[in-house]
Amino acid sequence: MLDDTGYGPSFRRRGRGNMLTHTLTAVLGAALAAGLLLAFYNPGSGGSGISLPGSGAVPAPAPAAPLTGSEQAIVTKVKPGLVIIDTNLQFDSEAAAGTGMVINPNGLVLTNNHVIDGSTKITATVAATGKTYPATVVGYDKTRDIALIQLQNASGLTIVPIGNSSSVKIGNAVVALGNAEGRGRITAAAGGVAGLNQTITAGEEGGSTASETLTGMIQTDADIVPGDSGGPLAGSTGVIGMDTAGNAVSDQQQAPAGFAIPINAALSVARQIAGGHASSTITIGYPPFVGIFISSGSSSSPQAQAQQEEQQQNGGGSGAGSSPACYTSNADLTVPSAIAPVSSGTLIIGTICGSPAASAGMTGGAVITAVNGQAVGSPDGLTRTLSRFHPGDTISVTWVSPSGQRSTSSLHLTAGPPQ
Repeated sequence: MLDDTGYGPSFRRRGRGNMLTHTLTAVLGAALAAGLLLAFYNPGSGGSGISLPGSGAVPAPAPAAPLTGSEQAIVTKVKPGLVIIDTNLQFDSEAAAGTGMVINPNGLVLTNNHVIDGSTKITATVAATGKTYPATVVGYDKTRDIALIQLQNASGLTIVPIGNSSSVKIGNAVVALGNAEGRGRITAAAGGVAGLNQTITAGEEGGSTASETLTGMIQTDADIVPGDSGGPLAGSTGVIGMDTAGNAVSDQQQAPAGFAIPINAALSVARQIAGGHASSTITIGYPPFVGIFISSGSSSSPQAQAQQEEQQQNGGGSGAGSSPACYTSNADLTVPSAIAPVSSGTLIIGTICGSPAASAGMTGGAVITAVNGQAVGSPDGLTRTLSRFHPGDTISVTWVSPSGQRSTSSLHLTAGPPQ
């Protein structure tokens, strides 16, 4: 049950290490700890020049029909179109797993954005055949937690039967399917629709990344657990939602509560992505690469950003100290002890070894003050500024070193992990 704020109590989003789902929290989470911003890696042959399938590759919702049918009949109908997604998050020193739904025979897969968020490698295994494919990112909408990935050199795949979420009613019988607990196989949990048009706040398990507010969600008492994210919530007519969030049931008195994005809404976003229609929320392909760790938030004070970051890292057992020139992951990331003597700009917590930022001489403690001559303040402001560019662009970045030296460097942007 939702409380009177409209938000759920304690829910999971991602279980880093081996599984993915959402955590719902009663309030928006605090600013994230040092997040990987536009990190560095080679996404493979897809790169920034991803081949777009076109909006016609995304199916439309089926004609509205009542939801009836047995659990086993639903599972038999839906399971052949599911994939098990495994991701490496190199710069987070982690791996994770989730679920995806095949929506086109040539390997177009619908999943949650948080399943592929931060990934430096994605593979998908077709549950019905056991065949594994490398996958590239077609695009994503992180505000609505929807992503499209493309299985490479796939053909003749079975697609999930698409239902129609506009016909869903409270009390309808449904089944949630997914890679529960990251075990590498599809399992099913039966339940019913407990609510419609719900608003939730979903955050990473453990609170390590930013939370997000999702609206219009289908609530179910089917037990959605870590690893189910991106999988289907289905009735006899087909898939009517995409499993996205579930609660952590800590005692027998707490009933399961899961939430799914209505399939009509998910397909609408997927159609925009497949057609290449980027927007303020939709990213096509991979984001541009800088290769820096920064904090988040609206404060333009580098000192305040360092203080916030230190509080976050102290909560995780690390804190300020001597920093290496660059990092290969965030595993040993520390708040720099020396910070550039400026009052406004985005503090660099650390840089990725071999990245454009590191090659330009930026280190932890440096502060970015301008991009292409435009002043930069808060981390959120820098993120918005950089989001307007694409892999392949060259930008001018002005920054101040911890010793106070001001420099302007040209950075050639390549492709980074989805954000």
